[in-house]
Amino acid sequence: MEEKRERRKFDKQFKLEAVRLATEGGKKIAEVARDLGIDANTLYHWKREFADHGTDAFPGNGRLLTQEEELRRLEHENATLREENTVLKKAMGYLARSEK
Repeated sequence: MEEKRERRKFDKQFKLEAVRLATEGGKKIAEVARDLGIDANTLYHWKREFADHGTDAFPGNGRLLTQEEELRRLEHENATLREENTVLKKAMGYLARSEK
């Protein structure tokens, strides 16, 4: 029976330092990854994420990037306002019928 490997977690500072070493160190990414004890594909992913998001990259433990957080909040607010609008329309229809 195979042993399950526990998923390793790396903090933001480790990831930023790994990306810095991969970009500024003059070594190949595979070599830096091997030195750090991580998979090269993981380091490529971190490098791409840093390139895309800069200092907002690696928000950590289920947290979203600032823009994604704002988008989720606005979508929730929009859904709430639509529900309230629907309720108000139904109430106006009910009041209009009761006045006749």
